[in-house]
Amino acid sequence: MYNRKKPAEEVPEENTKVWTCETEGCNSWMRDNFAFDHVPNCTFCHAPMVSGMKMLPALVNTNHDMKSLKKGTAIT
Repeated sequence: MYNRKKPAEEVPEENTKVWTCETEGCNSWMRDNFAFDHVPNCTFCHAPMVSGMKMLPALVNTNHDMKSLKKGTAIT
């Protein structure tokens, strides 16, 4: 049978620095270049996270230095 769908394009992957939750049973992780803290805490269980590497699809973060951004709004 003929299928008109185009074959899916292969997404390039790269070895990426990530933060993973150190709590057993928690599968939370985030890319380092999207983290706001130099050593972030897990957003789900609030435990410390450890640095590691994962093969992930390549993404470009146009906001280069997320860790230097000020959090929140100052109330005057």
